[in-house]
Amino acid sequence: MSQSLSRVLVHIVFSTKERRPWLSDAIRLEMHAYLVGTVQADDVLLRVGGVADHVHLAVYLARTEPVARLVERLKVSSSKWIKAKDPEFSNFAWQKGYAVFSVGLRDKAALIEYIDNQATHHVRRDFQAEMRAMFAAYDVDFDERFVWS
Repeated sequence: MSQSLSRVLVHIVFSTKERRPWLSDAIRLEMHAYLVGTVQADDVLLRVGGVADHVHLAVYLARTEPVARLVERLKVSSSKWIKAKDPEFSNFAWQKGYAVFSVGLRDKAALIEYIDNQATHHVRRDFQAEMRAMFAAYDVDFDERFVWS
């Protein structure tokens, strides 16, 4: 081929440091809007959602951007933004790691619905239970001693 083309849909999840509930209703929508604005032109953020201690993003990756660089950019930029917004957020931080899962295009609508319904999901289960279920569904091996710290 003389042209490089790609269509890679990923589901990215990352939490606040120690899963502290920094993202209250008052700031959560602003944070989500900020994350949307941080995604650059070649990436396409389809949806962002979450609850007080973590975020979910559905993103079409740009063919030239590694997911690690995208996540780093999102975390660094949004962390600086929220700290500058108000002194009450001076200790805000994202957890060091993240999870990313590839999603088939046939499952795009289900992913968007899942992200849109985060508040409902978390009435029944917490972040760790949610992530354990996702790790199982995507056949991801993990070590309980390290994944939550």
